[in-house]
Formats: sequence, C-alpha cells, structure tokens
Amino acid sequence: MGWAEWIAAQGYIAVAGILLLSNLGLPMPSVLTLILAGAAAHHGSLNWFVLLLVAAAAQEAGASTLFVLGRKTGWWLLGKLCRVSMDPETCIFRSADFFYKRGARTLLFARFIPGLASMAPPLAGSLNMRPARYLRYDILGVLLHVSLWTGIGYFLSPFIRAITDTLAVFGHVMLGLVVTVALGYFGTWIFTRVRDRKYRDVERVSADEVIARLENPDPTRPIVIADVRSHGYYDPGMQRIKNSIRVEPNRLLTELDALRETLATECDIYVYCSCLRDATSVRIAHTLAEHGHKARVVEGGLRSWLKLGAPTEPVPEDEMHHLPRFE
Repeated sequence: MGWAEWIAAQGYIAVAGILLLSNLGLPMPSVLTLILAGAAAHHGSLNWFVLLLVAAAAQEAGASTLFVLGRKTGWWLLGKLCRVSMDPETCIFRSADFFYKRGARTLLFARFIPGLASMAPPLAGSLNMRPARYLRYDILGVLLHVSLWTGIGYFLSPFIRAITDTLAVFGHVMLGLVVTVALGYFGTWIFTRVRDRKYRDVERVSADEVIARLENPDPTRPIVIADVRSHGYYDPGMQRIKNSIRVEPNRLLTELDALRETLATECDIYVYCSCLRDATSVRIAHTLAEHGHKARVVEGGLRSWLKLGAPTEPVPEDEMHHLPRFE
C-alpha cells in the first residue's frame, strides 16, 4: 500500500498522529500528509472541514506543548531541539534572532520555514509571551498552514492521483526522499569532518585536569579559563565556570586585542563551550594557537564541569545579552 492509500485508509487518526509528532519536533512528512489528506477529501474518503479541524487541533496541541515547556525550561529545550543540527549553538542563535526581530508575527509563517516550525513555540515561551497572545497568533498560523496544503491537495487531486497511479507505489518516492536527505546529511557530515582536519592537533583535557591545575597552581604558568559559547548569554539563570572570562567567538580577533594583557603568551588558556563535539572550543583554540597562545579545550565543556560539581557562578548582569521579553 502506498503512502497516499495509507493516509486515505487510516483517515483522521493518521493525519492527527503525524502532525502531532511533527509539531513536537520530530522529522515527520507533515506537508506531504496534508496534501495527500486534501486529495483524499476531494475523492470523498475524508470530509475537508473535519480534516481542517483535526489537522489544526493536532498541530496546535504539539506546538502548545513546546510553548509550555519553553516557559518552564527556557533555553534547555531549545538546545535539545537543536542537537540534530550540525552546529546546535548557531541553530539556537539564528532562530532566536529571526524570531525576536519579527516578533509574534513569526508565528503566522513559522511553519512554512524549515527549522523554525519547531523552534518558534518554545522561543515564544522562553521569552515570556502571554499565552493568550501566543494562541491568537499561533492558531491563525496553524489555520493558514493547514488550509494551504490541504487546499493544494484538494484542488490538484487529479494531478496527484495521476502521479501516484504512474508510480504505482508512492512509498517508493518517500523512500527516495528519505535516502536523499540521509545522503545529504552524511555528505555534509563528511565535508565537516574533512574541513575540521586542521583542528586535529588541538589539545583536549578533561575537566578533572583543569580542576587539579586550579588546586595546585604553578606561579610560572598562570591559568585563564575562557567561556567561548557562541549563542550569547540569554537565559537569566545562566551559569559559567567560576572566575572564567568571556571571549566572544564571533569577533575573536577584536577580543584578542582587548584582552592582550589577560591572555599573555605565558598563560595556559582553557576554553569551553556547550556545543556538540566542542566545535566552537576547538575552532577558538586553533585560532588562539595561530596567534601565539597555548590553548586547550575542556572536553565536554560546561556540562562536564557541572557533572563534577565544580564551582560555578552566575553570568554577570552586565555581560548578559538581553533579549526583550514579551510582557
């Protein structure tokens, strides 16, 4: 049985399940499902108005769940949603920047932008948007999204049917799409690995080793611990390693000029971030080495430090990158 036939046979339950999971952040074919459900409505398998209600309710249930979790967990949830990204911190930063520049109106079209659909609801929650305002914009966005794609499926049903009849089993197309996406991701992964070969000489140390150095200081080799997290300081409750300094990775050379005395060549510099594979830390350590500074990467970043229960401190208020909050 092809995908189109399966949607028509399973009806509203299939549509609701796929859209709910998609709006909870899972990679599901939500647009294709809506188009095929619209085509099924044209042929009488589903009622189009009931389909709109079911699809909209499922999408809103998933999105509102992320909105509530965003209010309760802040940036933690965003980090989890971005973990599948090749650069999780950039994923968070760009989504937040895009969302707040455009305000609540982002919710009207977020579902039409790949990657932003699952990020907009928890962003709205973490920025303290009032639930009534969120629902007003998001429900309208859901209705636009559902109406457009089911409408396309409904009015182009003969064309869609011709394609599925020609291919016989539409599931083969889905398999092809999945394989294409997988190959694209794998290709990107290989490209990233090859590109990062220049970082293979960057030295890594465990958080235990850094703590031991702090407990047994060498007067001839002072230690500097640098926080190089690239997504900025947004969460009001954010912590950092005690006595660490902030080095903004997106303007590193400017920062080096300002911190030239602090980052003297005789210092041992330990850099840490909170991203997958310590990507930002490795890049910064490599650049520091090119400018004559010996830098090592703290493996596991802030997470490994917290697991050991090592000392931390709140990020100073004047170093916070404040996003205006919806009040």
